Amino acid sequence: MKRQLIFYAAILVGLYLTGCGATAKEIHMKSQSERNDVFREVKAGETVPKGFIDMVIKASIKTHHEGHYPLEPKDQFHGNPDYPFLINIDGQAAIWKVNGTTDHTPLYDESGKRRTDPEAGNGVKYNIDKKIRIAAGPHRIFFGLAAEGLTKKFEVTLKDGEKYVLQLKPVYEYTLHPFRVPSFLEGVKDYEVFLNGAPVQ
Repeated sequence: MKRQLIFYAAILVGLYLTGCGATAKEIHMKSQSERNDVFREVKAGETVPKGFIDMVIKASIKTHHEGHYPLEPKDQFHGNPDYPFLINIDGQAAIWKVNGTTDHTPLYDESGKRRTDPEAGNGVKYNIDKKIRIAAGPHRIFFGLAAEGLTKKFEVTLKDGEKYVLQLKPVYEYTLHPFRVPSFLEGVKDYEVFLNGAPVQ
């Protein structure tokens, strides 16, 4: 019986590593630009030419501090500077590296009740807030976090003359003890995508 458990555990680990390897390979491929004429970063006040729009891209993640988990490799990104966010739009890639800020959101409210905020607790918060100029029309977007082995793919259609905010919000895994609540300490499992506040499927 014990030998069977070890066998099945080995299979699960193998499948997990295979999946991680495939994701890492995809992120690596998507970090290479196939073209460089899709978008560019812009500053406030620049005139938008006809046929183009400005879109603000916002994304964030909160992670544990470096050393929170003793077995975690020292060369990982959690709690460290230069946390990388990957955006690839129609084949053009950008890697935005961010220095995090310490975040000490209390775990409990004033009455002593556990907060439902998944980002409650001591950790490091990373945010990107970039404005790009891009042609109006449909676009395929790839979002990747190499540090988490996570990817998100979706499409948006942008109309000429409009302004857009594309926001990616993290969805965290659940903790099982002592409360079953989502927590950044368990890692991120997905991202919700919103364009001007409306969900993107």
